[in-house]
Amino acid sequence: MLTEVTATRYVTPLREGGSLPGLVEASDLTSYVMKFTGAGQGRKTLVAEVICGQLARRLGFRVPELVALDLDPVIGLGEPDPEVQELLKASGGTNLGMRFLPRALGFDPLAYTVAPEEAGRVVWFDALINNVDRSWRNPNMLVHGGDLWLIDHGATMIWHHNWRGAPAWAARPYDATDHALAPFGPDVAGAAAELAPLVTEEVLAQAAADVPDVWLTDEPGFDGPDAVRRAYVEMLAERAATVHERVALPESGAADATRTTGWVTQGATR
Repeated sequence: MLTEVTATRYVTPLREGGSLPGLVEASDLTSYVMKFTGAGQGRKTLVAEVICGQLARRLGFRVPELVALDLDPVIGLGEPDPEVQELLKASGGTNLGMRFLPRALGFDPLAYTVAPEEAGRVVWFDALINNVDRSWRNPNMLVHGGDLWLIDHGATMIWHHNWRGAPAWAARPYDATDHALAPFGPDVAGAAAELAPLVTEEVLAQAAADVPDVWLTDEPGFDGPDAVRRAYVEMLAERAATVHERVALPESGAADATRTTGWVTQGATR
């Protein structure tokens, strides 16, 4: 399960996100980006954040630490924005916290280059979880400490919004023509050879186990939280084996296999 901490101070809303996340301080003296159960997208976005974020970490990607954040809406009484006040009032209880990365910069493909190997790993992972929100318009990646970090996985596994039609999604293709890393010649086949064998039912079950029960209760068609977790495991396990065969990338010239990941100015000095 996720580490449980308590939000002790609401600092400020972060208006870059459509769900209006907020920066908070917590009982462990750490700052987190809090994502709220009362946001318009609902609790399933938080479920996706946990399963995909924890799976990504187990596959070796850099993802900010996730915690279960207990919120007492009273901590936001000093916030003057009525929209934020309503969000806090609707989100009492367990919410999601993502460790805040100070001095992190948003990924910019003109300033930060990505090697085909790393680009392929990210594209393959996004194909697995059907991430529709990693385009050049909204990369949802940060550069922190010189390294690439993945964030914001709420718009993934969209089949869980309609479980009755979920089985048809396992064999669906993934359109990566608009992916933020498509220009870097991602080696998707190489990534599949490396990562697919790691996506075992045990690893998937561990990621699903980190989702708080309260976000999985009362799911139509399921007997309880564990049954919902099992459905996520089955979907992702089935998709992992062959999804690389159905990734659509834009036509381009041969990838520069010597390209390394890092700031463009660093590459110029090599």
